[in-house]
Amino acid sequence: MTDLSDIHASSSEMIELRQHIHAHPELGYEEFATSDLVAQRLADWGYEVHRGLAGTGVVATLKSGTGSRRIGLRADMDALPVHEQTGLPYASRHAGKMHACGHDGHTAMLLAAAKHLAQSRNFDGTLNLFFQPAEEGLAGARRMLEDGALERFPCDAVFAMHNMPGYPAGKLGFRAGPFMASADQVAVRVTGVGGHGAMPHKTVDPVVVCAAIVFALQTVVSRNVAPLDMAVITVGAIHAGEASNVIPDEARMAISVRALRPEVRDELERRIKAVIAAQAAVYGASAEVTYEASYPVLVNDTEMTAFAEKVARDWVGDAGMVEDLAPLTGSEDFAWFLQRCPGCYLIIGNGDGEGSCMVHNPGYDFNDDILMTGAGYWVRLVESFLV
Repeated sequence: MTDLSDIHASSSEMIELRQHIHAHPELGYEEFATSDLVAQRLADWGYEVHRGLAGTGVVATLKSGTGSRRIGLRADMDALPVHEQTGLPYASRHAGKMHACGHDGHTAMLLAAAKHLAQSRNFDGTLNLFFQPAEEGLAGARRMLEDGALERFPCDAVFAMHNMPGYPAGKLGFRAGPFMASADQVAVRVTGVGGHGAMPHKTVDPVVVCAAIVFALQTVVSRNVAPLDMAVITVGAIHAGEASNVIPDEARMAISVRALRPEVRDELERRIKAVIAAQAAVYGASAEVTYEASYPVLVNDTEMTAFAEKVARDWVGDAGMVEDLAPLTGSEDFAWFLQRCPGCYLIIGNGDGEGSCMVHNPGYDFNDDILMTGAGYWVRLVESFLV
């Protein structure tokens, strides 16, 4: 194994790079400057750089020795449509855009590891680095795969890492099997008969129908899903009408649905559609349901997760690990990579003390103190896999 003391020598450079990316956030499929920066750094370090997958994606390849094994590491690059409120000197310079999920840190961690691995070449095989656009709800991973990412750059295993507030800074966490939930989106249009608010008996009120649907949906999880299975149904938006004395013709609903097992995911779709149709019929309305299967359940390969966890434990010891990591109800499009290739998605703690802020919050910031720990782990993983 390479001595990692020199990787810390570049920590100031990589923190500066991370903060530069943070100050210049770009939304999904718009990561033009970010991908230019990533591609230029990788080319300077001797990687074979490929561009254009999923539009702004970057793939870099480095071969060392004569080994036939191939490993893939992925980092996401996109920001969120959030207005930053951190007050940091490197805060977003683009109103309404913010690195509120730490993708700036993920990119910087992988670049720091890439620089070290290019200099040391202490591995035998092929290293593929995937810098992916549009993770935040826009399925950039799926699009990279549709553009032939794993056909053009085949891997024997793939890995990705996400910072996670609420866990001790720098600690690494692993879980085999289903680890992150699926995420489906449901759009509902309820059509009734509008009219005067003073004469509701001459109308079919779609707002009342929506209210009935909201309450009825609560029974799907409590009565149709086994108590030990995870399921979430959230009605996030209801839009109807503009005046207090006018009953509108229609109302619209937006619903988020999550599960940790494909069978539960399928059952939720069946029951949600049935409940909506039945509630609308009870009130004499009709309901049009558009059910969009979005991100699948993220399932970590058992063997690769055990391998990745051993690399971490051998390096940082028990004290550096998150023990008994529970599944997460958030979603992640790296799930598509794991459907095509065995691998593991892991977390690194972003901090759990005072001031620690959850992702997707306007006050969030990636913890620079963990940057080189994440980079060091990537180096250890590559050198352990490509032997």
